[in-house]
Amino acid sequence: QVQLVESGGGLVQAGGSLRLSCAASGRTFSTGTMAWFRQAPGKERVFVAAIRGSGGSTYYADSVKGRFTISGDNAKNTVYLQMNSLKPEDTAVFYCAADPGWVTATLGSQYDYWGQGTQVTVSS
Repeated sequence: QVQLVESGGGLVQAGGSLRLSCAASGRTFSTGTMAWFRQAPGKERVFVAAIRGSGGSTYYADSVKGRFTISGDNAKNTVYLQMNSLKPEDTAVFYCAADPGWVTATLGSQYDYWGQGTQVTVSS
């Protein structure tokens, strides 16, 4: 059974930083794609960042470029999201997603596996 477990969310002031982690178990994603999406209250879930297990190519939403960094550790089957210069508009539930294949990174419908989400709240 595949599980994705997110951690690292919390409450932070604007301008602060948080680091999210997503640990996968049950199968490896070293040749696939892992990503972060987020869903703000009353809004749809949207793409944040993704990383390829093979080669390490990364992709970012325009709204987080230069502030967020996605990285992965294939040995630990874990992906991270370092979030700096956080803004109140970053407040959302952040979800980890993973797929064992080479999917269109920005499309949530392409991912087979999802975590339960972790809340990030940025106060002004």
